Amino acid sequence: MNPVLNRSKILRILRRSAAGLITLLLAALALACVVYPPTYVWRTLTLREGGVDDQFYFPKRLVRATPDAREMPQALDAERVRRAFAAAMPGQELEAWLAANTTQGFVVLQRGRVIYEGYFNGHRRDDTATSFSVAKSVLGTLLDLAVAEGRIASLDTPVTTWLPELRERDSRFEQVSLRHLLNMNAGLHYTEYPFLTSDGAKTYYWPDLRALALTRARVERPPGQAWLYNNYHPLLIGLVLERATGMTVTTYMEQRLWQPAGMAADASWSLDSEASGFEKLESGVNARTLDFARLGQLYLDRGVALDGRRVLSAEAVAAATSPDGAVPIERYRAGAYYKHFWWGQRRNDGGYDFSARGNHGQFVFVSPKNQVVIARNGREYGVPPRVWMRLFEGLADRLAADQGS
Repeated sequence: MNPVLNRSKILRILRRSAAGLITLLLAALALACVVYPPTYVWRTLTLREGGVDDQFYFPKRLVRATPDAREMPQALDAERVRRAFAAAMPGQELEAWLAANTTQGFVVLQRGRVIYEGYFNGHRRDDTATSFSVAKSVLGTLLDLAVAEGRIASLDTPVTTWLPELRERDSRFEQVSLRHLLNMNAGLHYTEYPFLTSDGAKTYYWPDLRALALTRARVERPPGQAWLYNNYHPLLIGLVLERATGMTVTTYMEQRLWQPAGMAADASWSLDSEASGFEKLESGVNARTLDFARLGQLYLDRGVALDGRRVLSAEAVAAATSPDGAVPIERYRAGAYYKHFWWGQRRNDGGYDFSARGNHGQFVFVSPKNQVVIARNGREYGVPPRVWMRLFEGLADRLAADQGS
């Protein structure tokens, strides 16, 4: 056989196979765009899992700080934080370790003062970082504020009081309360994979999240029976908040949380699309690491801002973060619990720490006993979440024990 002719034949076969594969892929893409909104298909294919730069892709709504807002007071003591870190992570150096593990911003507060600020990998102090699921904890705060104002009668109110469309689709929604949604035990169906068909992708990339939540959320089991992390929960809570307050979630956040708490810089909330204009309630708060830390300080101070203004009642803070009435999630760690879109951890001494957590390593950690708040934003986790939590706990304990504290 002539080797030149043989190679030519092989090349023709390969070209035909490639053309056939491209045709098949284009047909699959066309079919997907018939089944799903083309914007959704495009986002899932191009953005894939999603990352911290998504804050620059999605449209957003501004959250303004007051013109006279002030930064938190400082008592910088980087050496003390480095000592505490070295004790918690033997053989490691604080700044090198944070940078190597893709950290953007790292802020430590103790007794209401900034004792450490560090920015890495090209991130600067006034750059915004995106929250991912830390946004859920912000949303839970807003719902508590709406209850305090009397806009919502109780967290035990059925979701159908505000969203009757759900009852019309399935009467079992009448048994689902706002508290069930906040605690992630509403009994709603949720899948993460396969990607294009998953609820995880839909609740992140769908261009009309209002319609998605009202038409795609479905009851799978009676509420209160099982905990399942599920992004339909914050979408439904956001719809309730819109209808109860008569304003966008962002506007309500600006008026009742961001400005009263004295946040020192503007923030934003990413939207599903320009046409829909609904906040990405599962993930989309964009703010400085300093102001994420200040949210933790507000909770540490039981709802009182640094200027003495009460923003949230002490009872609401305890109800949102204490172990009392929380959903145990022992499969993550002994003593772990979940409540009001916050994660909690019982301490061996009978106390507890709590935190807001987001994908790719966004954390707001609060240790009431130690009077410490730690905020971390990053491009990726770098190390598993459990390593971060152990580090935060170790830092808080050692900072409190340090004679310089």
